[in-house]
Amino acid sequence: MWQLLAKPLLGVVADGVKGFVETKKAKQELKLTTIKATQKLKEDQIAGKVAWEQSAVDQMKGSWKDEVALIVLLLPAVLVFTPLQEHVHQGFIALQDLPSYYHNLLYIAISASFGIKAGSSAIGMFKKK
Repeated sequence: MWQLLAKPLLGVVADGVKGFVETKKAKQELKLTTIKATQKLKEDQIAGKVAWEQSAVDQMKGSWKDEVALIVLLLPAVLVFTPLQEHVHQGFIALQDLPSYYHNLLYIAISASFGIKAGSSAIGMFKKK
């Protein structure tokens, strides 16, 4: 009678162990693949095969610069619905009075912060006028 109960239980335990071993193997393979991919990327970067943009994205992973720029851009839109609405309006009037080169520099800086390539169009903006 014990054999009738032990046989299915041993099968379940064996399946659990097999699953555990397969999971461990898969995790090790993933780690090895990740290490190989990172090594290949570094080799390609050294050889100059990888675009500069990818390197820049990797370097900016922990950067708060983009979040600060986004907050600064959204702040006036939020403040318009507060008692500070008049100050926001006066601020935009003051921004209109700034020289065009400053507007262009702001455009380039914000575009670069969000990863938008604005170099050629920015040069065109400086050549106008």
